[in-house]
Amino acid sequence: MTEDTVRIDGNALRLPGGVQVRFIRTLRLPETGTHALPPGLGEFPVRRVEDYGDRVPAEWRARGGVMLPVYLREAMWLSFAGTSEPAALQVGVGKVCAVSGKPWTSRLTRDPQNYVCLPRQPWLDGINSGKGTVRQFVAVPLGLGATVEGQVTGEEVWGGVQLQSFPLEAGELTAWREAERRKAEERLRMPPMPPSVGAYGGAMPMTAAPPAPGAAPGARRPGGAPRARSAPAMGLGVGGSMRQEVYRDDRPLKAWAKEPAGRVFVHLVTPPEWRRITGEAPPPSPVDRAAYTRAGLPWFDYYDQDAADLAPADELGSVQPVGDWLGDDHEPWQQPSPHQVQPLGDTPGKPVGDGDW
Repeated sequence: MTEDTVRIDGNALRLPGGVQVRFIRTLRLPETGTHALPPGLGEFPVRRVEDYGDRVPAEWRARGGVMLPVYLREAMWLSFAGTSEPAALQVGVGKVCAVSGKPWTSRLTRDPQNYVCLPRQPWLDGINSGKGTVRQFVAVPLGLGATVEGQVTGEEVWGGVQLQSFPLEAGELTAWREAERRKAEERLRMPPMPPSVGAYGGAMPMTAAPPAPGAAPGARRPGGAPRARSAPAMGLGVGGSMRQEVYRDDRPLKAWAKEPAGRVFVHLVTPPEWRRITGEAPPPSPVDRAAYTRAGLPWFDYYDQDAADLAPADELGSVQPVGDWLGDDHEPWQQPSPHQVQPLGDTPGKPVGDGDW
């Protein structure tokens, strides 16, 4: 696999510099109160736009990238588990930065910070909305003004999700790799830990990967071509609030490369359009959240005592939940009991074509 292209590996996106991103289905939170982290309920399937020719709208082909199916008002989060080396990742929602609330740019900024630091940031569940909290990503159609893009910019043009990765500058990367090599040698000289002792104080087995939504065990989960037409466009609005920090970068800005190593546009497709375009059945509709909680299945709380949280973004603090446009959520809510909230802490494919966006 070459290092200068975006590729799909299963349902994961691999960006240059060792960045890996998965899109995870999850329970939608109520739009009032602040909640624990909801579980991962499987990965969204991801497909290359260019593989479907005239089945996708011309503007999608021009932007390139990938697409995934999502239901109206379905919630998602982004998992960065599997990222192999330090990276600064920009996350856009309709080309509005999900961290700073500022317009999309091809440069990293520090004041305000417009990226997340990988692999320290294990996941991102929503926009940076307050001290120690984010507002959940929720899919909504364009045209209502309910998206983050519509509320921040006053128009809805792009929709979807945008990702752009920056590796460490060459000298910094060399130094980091050497430090990692020395750590690995030191670990080999240490006596093995007893089988009953794990990195999470027994909360997770030693064989578990770092909290990886929808990935390995121990992650945040319970267990003839049609003619082209204009597909319903979707973007991301916000739902309920949850306890999650967006970590402040502890490296100087000059440690990162000045130019992005790779970027990708992620189109959000309605399930009927997904079936029409790909011929595949979309995933089943999201699980009932009250039934999940009644069954005693886990929610999660993540804390990194060595990391500093970013201040809330002014532009994102006033974004209103999608219920203001789509009506109240009448699905019953059952608060998880304390024992259900689990503490967490301390193959190559074809290249994905980029386009004009």
